[in-house]
Amino acid sequence: MKIGITCYPSMGGSGIIATELGIKLAERGHDIHFITSNIPFRIRKPLPNITFHQVEVNQYSVFQYPPYDITLSTKIAEVVNEYDLDLLHMHYAVPHAICGILAKHMSEKDIKIMTTLHGTDITVLGYDHSLKNAIKFGIEGSDIVTSVSQSLADQTKEIIETDKDIVPIYNFVRENEFPTKPTIPTEKNEKLKSCYGIKPEEKVLIHVSNFRSVKRIDTIVDTFAKVHKQIPSKLLLLGDGPELMNVKKQARSLNLEDKILFLGKQNWVSDFYQISDIKLLLSEKESFGLSLLEAMKTGVVPIGSTAGGIKEVIKHNETGYIVNVGDSEAASKYAIELLTKPELYKSMQEKMLTDVSERFSSELITDQYEYYYKKMLEGYND
Repeated sequence: MKIGITCYPSMGGSGIIATELGIKLAERGHDIHFITSNIPFRIRKPLPNITFHQVEVNQYSVFQYPPYDITLSTKIAEVVNEYDLDLLHMHYAVPHAICGILAKHMSEKDIKIMTTLHGTDITVLGYDHSLKNAIKFGIEGSDIVTSVSQSLADQTKEIIETDKDIVPIYNFVRENEFPTKPTIPTEKNEKLKSCYGIKPEEKVLIHVSNFRSVKRIDTIVDTFAKVHKQIPSKLLLLGDGPELMNVKKQARSLNLEDKILFLGKQNWVSDFYQISDIKLLLSEKESFGLSLLEAMKTGVVPIGSTAGGIKEVIKHNETGYIVNVGDSEAASKYAIELLTKPELYKSMQEKMLTDVSERFSSELITDQYEYYYKKMLEGYND
């Protein structure tokens, strides 16, 4: 198949999944065309069967703002015609699904469109009345719509008020990007811990996000404060965003400045998971929680909140623990139990690794997308 993919090329979860899916499809022999504003950051070298088409927006005084959406639509139509694409896979309803629909009308063929919903386009933009109808148009104008969790599919139907069939297809991580950490610490891992002042006897908790208020990093810090009172430990905070200074202030107020490491944005998150024991994701909104899956694939046992798709990723009491949003007391209790009972940790870790390989493998998820691509080309449309 000849497949066009449009996504945000940055480090967000949607861009990661779109890019990794494109790479997997290319490895299977499909002809993949990324149509974006820049090369997706996960494409680090030339890859067979992958072509990148850059969308360049010219500045004209007649426009108050650069017309990216129109330029993107035009570029997609050009690529569809020039390379005779079979289908488009648009990641996000706005603006990408709408641009795909416009490009379809501009092009010379009746190209099929799949749209994948990742969360923000529904849980944030869906409440904006100026965008709700546009989102609904993008969804209902697509041949097939998928979402990264059942929770997001349900939210979409409720918020957008659409009868469109939405197929949940989970996210995945590329196995070679997140290798499972060895049972016995390696020299590399011990050296990394030493570089950050982490003592051999200290346990490591980790959180990775964009530091927005919905991530509830204040609850993360409260949880760690309770854990640290009983167990020698460090908290790694990877990321940046609007809540950074508030979190630093909270750390100072709890006298934990030297125990919480603010490491900023990191390209090689896997290296930090390799030295971590507990993954915390206690958000109040989370459509899936890709960072959870990355940590779990590496062998880090998670504690998550009841928000959105988190409870679909973690099987409570089997592959990790689930707590109510804001409940640092329960989260710390579970963390202390895991960190003080090696046999419990090992048992849960083994179940977790098995579950990840069975439900979230890159081969399984790619199979599911291929199945629906073929259904589209056969004329399927709910």
